Amino acid sequence: MTPHKPTVPLADLIRPTRAAPFWVSLLLVPVAWISATHGGWTLLLLPVLTWFLFSALDTVFGHDTSNADPQTDTRHLFWYRAITMIWAPVQFCLLFSLIWYVPQAEHLNEVERIAMFFGVGVITGTIGINYSHELMHQRNKTERWLADILLGMVLYSHFRSEHLLVHHRYVGTPKDAVTARYNEGFHRFYPRVLWQSLVSAFVAEKQMLARRGQPWSHHSNPFFRYWVLQAAFLLLALALGGLSGLILFLIQAGTAIWQLELVNYIEHYGLTRKHLGDGKYEHVKPQHSWNADHRMSNWLLINLQRHSDHHFKPDRRFPVLQTYSAEEAPQLPYGYPIMTMAAMMPPLWRRIMNPRVRRWRQTYYPEITDWAAYNSGQTPMPR
Repeated sequence: MTPHKPTVPLADLIRPTRAAPFWVSLLLVPVAWISATHGGWTLLLLPVLTWFLFSALDTVFGHDTSNADPQTDTRHLFWYRAITMIWAPVQFCLLFSLIWYVPQAEHLNEVERIAMFFGVGVITGTIGINYSHELMHQRNKTERWLADILLGMVLYSHFRSEHLLVHHRYVGTPKDAVTARYNEGFHRFYPRVLWQSLVSAFVAEKQMLARRGQPWSHHSNPFFRYWVLQAAFLLLALALGGLSGLILFLIQAGTAIWQLELVNYIEHYGLTRKHLGDGKYEHVKPQHSWNADHRMSNWLLINLQRHSDHHFKPDRRFPVLQTYSAEEAPQLPYGYPIMTMAAMMPPLWRRIMNPRVRRWRQTYYPEITDWAAYNSGQTPMPR
């Protein structure tokens, strides 16, 4: 199987039933309300479903190695686009109705309220930020606005600027804060990326404005839109739930950001693009991102795990992202739910992933014998 030979006929791709599994995220909405109204053990449902159930289902249902035609016209993808388009209002209603309800729910104690919004953060991070990622890559202004709204709800609006202007350009190089270094544990990666990605996003937007002869304070700087959206959501949380509602809003936002950066950590861990000299690097290829085509977790994550193709062709919508064989792109041994849990335990993570990184280096860049020296100086790779 190669990623250039579609195996899904167009007639099958455009059927609503083919798109239906990607709507599974909507099932988390009633689960969240069950947790809020019942408390107790039901507060475990959201993390258990998203992390453990889908990991188990991946084991049962295995991999999906089929590929749709990447040239499929967007008009044929209505039912796939629809789930990403409706999610922003769905998430808005879920988040702020719970911010109103939970602080006054007498059957929930303080610990349960915190646990409730940890679970909500799992939704807004696993689903909301992921859908915003799909939307921000589109040229349609409505979709980009929906991406901004979703990111505003988790106070991470700069992710759009960082992702589009920095990450995709510099992935696999020292200029990309989001590319996790070999042997860099998540607990070192996380505080580094929080600060560096914010700074790099602002600098990237400032440089774009400078190229147009405008100062960073020009009204077209999207950071002003980011700040307004975030402030509006903070004020709404305060108005609906008081100080308690505001704190719970911050808990879900922090959880969502943590979920995002866990995913960022595993997607490029230890992978490096060839340095050609004079600050230039080889073009991004499928080999520069970890690929995973586990069926069930890709339904939940709208094919985010087909990350090798996303970086190779960033303008492809999620239904037509291609998967690659082990000879064409490095493969994660498990889907994202298991891998993100493993990333929280650095010794286990290194045991799983470091041998794979070393095999990747030997496969794609056998001419490099001293990777420590190469990574420290970023000298050009031997010809």
